[in-house]
Amino acid sequence: MEDFDETLFLVWRANLGVLVGTPGGAGRLARMMNFSPSFMKLIVAGQRDFNEEFVRGIELVTGLPPHWMDERRDADEIPPDVQRALDEETPMAVFRGTAHPQPKRSVLRGPEPLLSQTEATRRVADLAQQQAEANRRDLLFRKNRDLLSQDLRRLERQLGLLQVDAMQPKVDDLIASDRMSEAAKADLTGRLEQIDKHVKLLHQHVEKLVVLLSSPDEPEAGE
Repeated sequence: MEDFDETLFLVWRANLGVLVGTPGGAGRLARMMNFSPSFMKLIVAGQRDFNEEFVRGIELVTGLPPHWMDERRDADEIPPDVQRALDEETPMAVFRGTAHPQPKRSVLRGPEPLLSQTEATRRVADLAQQQAEANRRDLLFRKNRDLLSQDLRRLERQLGLLQVDAMQPKVDDLIASDRMSEAAKADLTGRLEQIDKHVKLLHQHVEKLVVLLSSPDEPEAGE
């Protein structure tokens, strides 16, 4: 065991149980911290000890304020954004440390400074927030793309109901009659031809848009 107060260790373990909440919560927290779910369940059950590095890692990954774990907490004290991160398994940072007790001062491994340095934690949190925002925008893009594809498919079906060719026999009868002037007959024929032409163009545009949305181009590097 490291050189911290045994009472503080008991507080950490109790707060870990509050954060996890249910057996399923242990698995979610484990995946957020890149731990084995079975190992995390042993920690939560009190069958494995852990170090301060692990505790600070929980705070960093879940977005808890620094040293939040050092005081006894209830479930209603968990910040809403932290609870949402736990429920959705969206870590605010990447934990590269260990849970095994070690006889040395706890740090997060890697090129970052000591975890206690606020600039380092802020940098990691900013990077995690940027990644979360990028993921949100990607999901929104995919959702809008799928919805637009559905709208285009619906428009394609509606265009299929426009049967200009079915009107041609009636047009021929009108042209053969003596009840219309030559100018009116020419206008009728020309406008129907234009309608047919534009319907076919609309079909082509819709088909091309459907193909475009089914395999959208990736943005160029640096865009």
